[in-house]
Amino acid sequence: METGSSAAQHPLPPIHFYSVEYPGYVQPSSVPQAIKNLGGPSTLENAFKRGASKSETLVELALKPGDSFSHPIAGEVVPNNSVLLKVTRRRRKKANGSNPEQVIGDFKAEVVGVLHKTVRFRSMVDFQFQPEVHDPLSRLRSAMDNLDVEAITAYRIPPEKEDYVINADPPSDPLAMNIDPQLVAEEVNTIEQQPRSNLRLFPPPIFSRQSIAQSYNFKANPATMVSTVVNEETGEEKKRLINRMRWKGYGPATIAFTDATTPDKPPANVDAVRDQVDKNILKKLEELFAERLVWTRASLFNQISAAYSREIINSKIILPLVCYVFHDGPWRDTLIKLGYDPRQDPEARFFQRLYFRNANHPISRPSVITRRQERGIVPAINPAEPDTEEVRTSHIFDGVNLTKETAAFQLCDITDPMLQEMIENPDDVRDICDERDGWYSTHALERIKAVLRLKFFSLLDGRAATEEECEAVLEQAENDSSKTIASSRHNKMRVGKHNMAKGAMRPEEAAAFRLRATLDREKKTAR
Repeated sequence: METGSSAAQHPLPPIHFYSVEYPGYVQPSSVPQAIKNLGGPSTLENAFKRGASKSETLVELALKPGDSFSHPIAGEVVPNNSVLLKVTRRRRKKANGSNPEQVIGDFKAEVVGVLHKTVRFRSMVDFQFQPEVHDPLSRLRSAMDNLDVEAITAYRIPPEKEDYVINADPPSDPLAMNIDPQLVAEEVNTIEQQPRSNLRLFPPPIFSRQSIAQSYNFKANPATMVSTVVNEETGEEKKRLINRMRWKGYGPATIAFTDATTPDKPPANVDAVRDQVDKNILKKLEELFAERLVWTRASLFNQISAAYSREIINSKIILPLVCYVFHDGPWRDTLIKLGYDPRQDPEARFFQRLYFRNANHPISRPSVITRRQERGIVPAINPAEPDTEEVRTSHIFDGVNLTKETAAFQLCDITDPMLQEMIENPDDVRDICDERDGWYSTHALERIKAVLRLKFFSLLDGRAATEEECEAVLEQAENDSSKTIASSRHNKMRVGKHNMAKGAMRPEEAAAFRLRATLDREKKTAR
C-alpha cells in the first residue's frame, strides 16, 4: 500500500502588508491619484497603525476631489489573515510545428508577505447631488473652502422668488448628455418641453451610515392644509401648505437685558387659558410675588407644598401668568414679577443670582425616574393647612451647612456673616445697572464670588473654609480685579450668548476637583 507524501512546508516571510480594496479601476499610472482620493499616505498610515481609534480607522474615498458637495464613500479597516502572492510568468518562444493551442510559458508563485489589515468599502454610498454652480450658496461654500474673506463677507441671503418649477434650458450638445445620436431627432423636442425643479436643495453634511436601506414609508402630514396667498402687487394667487395643528408652547415671557421694556402682562396664548388654572395656586403665587419680587425656581418651590409644586410643573401655564424671565444678565433664569424692572431699582441687587459649576457633580444627567424620586422626597403637605407647611432651606447658603451639590444662590439667600456684610455694603452700588455685574461694582462682585466659591467648594470637600483662607482669596481677588475690569471694557457682550451669573473656577482648581470626584466615585463603586 502506497502512502502519499505530504506537501513541502514553506515558512511565511516576516514582511507585513496592508491592502485597500479600491472600489474602482486602478492602473499603475493612476495609483498616486487613487491614494490621494483616499486622503493621502498620512491618512492610510494612521488608519493602519496599531492602537488606532475608531475615527482614525474610518477611511473616506472622495469620488469627486475638490467638490465640496460630493459626499465620500465610507470604508473601514477590518482584520485579515491572507497572504500576498507574487505570480511571475516567463514567456517562451513557440517551437516550429507545435500545436498553437498549447500553452507556452512558465508560471511561478511565491509568497512575499502576510496581509493583516484591509480597507473595505461595504457601506451604502451617499446620494450625489450637483447644485447649481452659479448659485450664491455654491459660491459661498467655494469661498469658505478657499478662505476668501471678501467673498464671505459680501454674501447676502437672496430673496425667495418661489419660482420652484421653470422651463429646462435646451441642451447645447445632446451628445454630451449621453443620448444616442439616432434618438436625438425624435427626443430633442420632448426634452425642451420638460420643466425642471428650481428648488435650492443643497445636500446636508451627511446622509446616512446605515449599510442596509430602510423603508421610509413617506406620506404627507395629515395636519397640513392648502392655503391660498394673493400677492398684493401683482394679484397672483399662490398655494401653500400650512400646519393647522402647530404646537403652541406655554412659558413665561422671555426678554434680553438690552430690551427697553419689561412685560407687564402674560403672553396672549397663556392669558387665553387662564380659566384652566387652579385659583388657589394662582392666588398663592401672587402672594409670594407680592412679598418678594424675584425668585429662583428652587426658592419659590420651597415656599409651597409638594402638591402645589407638582401642579405648577405639570401645568406650565401657572408661572407665565405671574412672572417673566431674563435669558441673560445678572438676573438670568430667575422668575420676576410682571411689571417689575430690576434694572431700574438698586434694591434689586439683592436678587442677583450667582452660579458656579460643580466639578464634583456627576456629568451624566440623572434619569427622569430619579428626578421624580428626588422630588418625591419632599413631604406631601396638605395645601389646605398653610400653617403646617415646612419651609425648606435648600436655596439658602449659610457657609456651614451644605444643602445641595450645585452652587446657585440669590444674594438675598446668602446668610453667611462674612458674605452678608459684603453684599449689604452700600458703598459698592453703581449709579446705573450694568449688564455684567448688575448694581454692584466689578471689584465688589468679584470679591463676593471669590469668597462664595471658596466656602461652597470647601464644604463639598468635607470641611469649612477658615478665615485665613478667605483673607488670602480676597487678597488674590484684589490683584485680579484690575485685570477683570480692563478686559470687560474691551470685550463686547453678545446678546443671549453669555451668563454673567456663572463664576468658573481656575483651571488648576477645576482639575483637582474633577480628580477628587473621580476617586470618590470609584471608592463608592468598589464598596
